[in-house]
Amino acid sequence: MNGFLEVFLLSLVPTFEGRYAIVYGIGMGYPLWETLLAASLGVLLLSLVLPAALPYIDRLMLWLEKTALRKVAHLYLYYVERVRRKAHPYVEKWGFIGLTIFVAIPLPGTGVWTGALAAYLLAIEKRQTVPALILGGLLSMAITLLPALGIFG
Repeated sequence: MNGFLEVFLLSLVPTFEGRYAIVYGIGMGYPLWETLLAASLGVLLLSLVLPAALPYIDRLMLWLEKTALRKVAHLYLYYVERVRRKAHPYVEKWGFIGLTIFVAIPLPGTGVWTGALAAYLLAIEKRQTVPALILGGLLSMAITLLPALGIFG
């Protein structure tokens, strides 16, 4: 598979996203500019699509609760409650900046997917959500890029 496509697809995976896609691309020896571009495009795509798609995901999960796949819906609801608890203090206290910081923290359980869900749950307007997701996703990539390049040892 093409390295650009690999990094791009990995940048769309929840919790992996652009920040770890960069580490993967650098580790595989792909060109730096190609890796950065692919991961950035993934962050941009997620930041634009997720805020629009989440209401439909909720409807799908409500429907799944009435089927044999109700465990999937319950897992989603568990994740939703976990996101609400983790993100609420950041977003409640600092709004746009809090959401950006929450997304930028390069740890599992934060990132664009979780930030988009938190913004949806906390009813943040899309015109604030999308820039916060993009900025936070790119900051997260920058935070993981430096160690991946060996700048900090």
